[in-house]
Amino acid sequence: MKRVLPVALLPAALLLSSAAAAQTVKDPAASDPTGYASAAEIQAQVEAMRQAMKLGQGFMWRPLVRGGDAVAALEYWTKPGKPAVHPDQAEYVIVVAGEGTMVSGGRLVDPATTNPTLIEGSRIEGGTTRVLRPGDVFLVPAGTPHWFGISGERLVLLGTKIAQAGR
Repeated sequence: MKRVLPVALLPAALLLSSAAAAQTVKDPAASDPTGYASAAEIQAQVEAMRQAMKLGQGFMWRPLVRGGDAVAALEYWTKPGKPAVHPDQAEYVIVVAGEGTMVSGGRLVDPATTNPTLIEGSRIEGGTTRVLRPGDVFLVPAGTPHWFGISGERLVLLGTKIAQAGR
């Protein structure tokens, strides 16, 4: 059975629904869990990381946005790290600044487990080498060896690890 509001209550009902709509417009973040960073915020964070790097420091990681369990983080590289594998996580990456190379695929040599989400090695045999520039996007599947080289003073990446169920 359909309920009908008495005509006398209709203005109050409209007022309450308008107030609820106005609240949604005034504070969208209260009901929206989306993580967001503007281009200006990303550039400011990259500059802050540059200034925070210590002499000889080769890597810095800072979370940028979060959404549930997922974190998109900036990685600021000034020196190459060790070749790595994330056994249960894919890695989606956008090159934000700088230039470098990526070697991916092939076989990780001398693997050693650093923690449950990371295996590092001495080198990669048989991988594919790609040049990286700002705007490039790539997805490294879980269990795939990968390594980043730096051309110039830095390579800045925006990366998100994606847990792979059932691996």
